[in-house]
Parts: sequence; C-alpha cells; structure tokens
Amino acid sequence: MSSSRTPHQSELNEHQESRPQQAGQQQGGGSYIPGSGPSGDHSHSFVYECQENTDEVSDSLTFVLVHGAWHGGWCWSRLAARLRAKGHQVFTPTLTGLGERSHLLSPDITLNTFVDDVANLIRWEELSNVVLVGHSFGGLVISGVADVLPRCIRQLIYLDAFILPNGTSTFDTLPEKIVDSMVASAGKSAIPAVPPPPLSALGLHATDDLHFVGNRLTPQPLSVYRSSLRLQNPVIGNGRPCSYISCTQPAFRGVDTSREWASQQKDWEYRELESGHCALMTHPDMLSRLLLELAD
Repeated sequence: MSSSRTPHQSELNEHQESRPQQAGQQQGGGSYIPGSGPSGDHSHSFVYECQENTDEVSDSLTFVLVHGAWHGGWCWSRLAARLRAKGHQVFTPTLTGLGERSHLLSPDITLNTFVDDVANLIRWEELSNVVLVGHSFGGLVISGVADVLPRCIRQLIYLDAFILPNGTSTFDTLPEKIVDSMVASAGKSAIPAVPPPPLSALGLHATDDLHFVGNRLTPQPLSVYRSSLRLQNPVIGNGRPCSYISCTQPAFRGVDTSREWASQQKDWEYRELESGHCALMTHPDMLSRLLLELAD
C-alpha cells in the first residue's frame, strides 16, 4: 500500500477515442494467433473480445476481485463465499509474485504485469459484464484493466483504493524519506520487495482476523512502486461506470487523496462503509450487501 496525490483534473479528463486494434480476425469467443515475444521468438496470444451489455436477463453477476499489496486471492475467501451463496460467479486472481505465486517474485514485475494478470483471466475465462473490484493497491490494477478491456466491464468498484493519473508511479507521489525507507527495507531481500507491515497498520485486531491473515502476507515487489501505469485512454475508468467505497471506521489515511478525488467526481457513485481498511475480511456481510447494491 502507498499514498497518492489527487490526480490533476486535466490529466484525468483527457480522453482519446481511438484504442489499439487487436491483431487477428476474431472468430466466435476467442482464437489463438501467433505473436512475437519480447526477444523476437514466437509465442501465442489468446484474442478474446467481449460482448458489451448483452441483452441476456440474469440474476447472476460476475465479480473479479483484485487484492491489494502483500495479499493474494486468498484474502477474498470470506466475501467470495457470501457472493457465491447468492448465486454469483466470483474470481479472485493472485497477482504475480504474491501469495501462492510468490515463487514468481522478480525485479521485472511492473504495474502492467499486474494488469496482464487480471486481463488475461478475463480473456481466458471468456468473461463479460464483469463487476471489477479493486482493494487498496488493486485500484491501480483495475484502472489498467479498464484501459485494455473496457467492453468486458459492467462496472468498476474502488474499495478504499488508490487512484493515480496516467504516467505516474507510486514513488512519484511519496516524500523522499518514505521512498528511501521502502527501498532500504526492500534491499534486505535477494529480490527487492517491500515487507508487509504489522497487521495493526492494516486495521486488523480481532483474534480470528489475525489468525486468518497470520503468515499469509508476502513481500510486495519494489518494482511496482517504481513503474508507472501507462494508459491509452487516460480517463480513469475509460468511460465505464465507477463507484468508490470509503472505509471510515477508522479511515485509512494512505488513500485520503484518492478518496477525496473520487468523492468529487459527479459521474461516480460514492459510498461510505463503517469498517476499517480491510472490510473484505472484517465485515464481509456488510460489504457483500453494498457490492450487490452498487452492481445492481
């Protein structure tokens, strides 16, 4: 997790109508096409184009839940169980280098790696009409996913999340002293990664919450704080409906500027939840009800 400045309105309101055209002719749901890898060798890409706002009537929603720094897909289990019990489809990807994918930790991981993690889940599972939820640092990820797959998204929900304008890294928003401290702590491991904070700093105090999180937190790749999110369409949300949930009891100060910015957007839904920063773990019943209300 990190702090961010309020995005400049001029940076966020610039909109580019054109998007890069996907290679290859789409046949049905998706098809494999050859592509050039970064080193010039041939790899395969899976091209999938969602159908935007289909007329199908269904009571079932599709949620993709994106975790924050130091966490993994495991952190959504309590919330996901509530949503699935209501008949909804739920996906909880773990970002590269974290959680059960911590063996993939690398200095080459960037914010766009995280975006690819989630975008490829949507492509390979052939999802559409997705309610895309990003918690904390995951807010940066869902902004990137909306940039590359806007037609697949029904709504974006930022859960006490960070928002940065196009071309800005997390380190760009932090005081030099904090950046130096994070770099120093990350340098103590073979692959630079910022160790998780005490659980109390995340607002976790109850015995069952402490037991649930326990040793599951893993270091966050330092490189994701250094890298900027590069968007083709710099408007946050890329024209998709957006909501922001602010957790207020107590408020997590790290997202103050993002929270303030979101509350001022006239076309965004803004809600407050009487919980701490990790509502997905501490208040899953209350949060599930709010998510379903916003996604309806």
